[in-house]
Amino acid sequence: MTIDSLNSSALQDFLVDAQVLLTKAEECLQHLELIDNDPDACHCLKDTLATLVARAQELGLLEVAGYCQQLQQLLVSAQTPIHLPEGALTAIQDCLTLLAWQLELVDPRTGRLNLDTEEQVVLLDNLASALNPSQACASCTLIMSPCEHPAQVPRMAIERSTTAN
Repeated sequence: MTIDSLNSSALQDFLVDAQVLLTKAEECLQHLELIDNDPDACHCLKDTLATLVARAQELGLLEVAGYCQQLQQLLVSAQTPIHLPEGALTAIQDCLTLLAWQLELVDPRTGRLNLDTEEQVVLLDNLASALNPSQACASCTLIMSPCEHPAQVPRMAIERSTTAN
């Protein structure tokens, strides 16, 4: 299925807007690195992801919308008042980095993202674990099952550590 010219234009507009929103989310993270658990930055991050979800859903970009929605739901489920434990900012940054890569790989003709979800699952599980260590993985949390999976190190973290040496 190809996108007609109107939807192609809307897709291109979304991809530009998504980059702006992604930059805004990364600025929220930088703010959180300076001011731990700042409520305004946390709300900004959640709202930015909600906007990405809504825009992606409007265009039928199911893969992007689904990933952003899972990320957003994990942040929404974080302890109230907002509390991002140690390690959560790194896990969020890893998720946003993967999202940036995914946005670059969206097919401009079809709007599809033909990638497996293994990396997403690992990164979301790591974030879920960082946000709530007693519930170690997002997939187990979603089906309300106790997690017995071993902690996983995302490939991006491994690649970063090997390129840094």
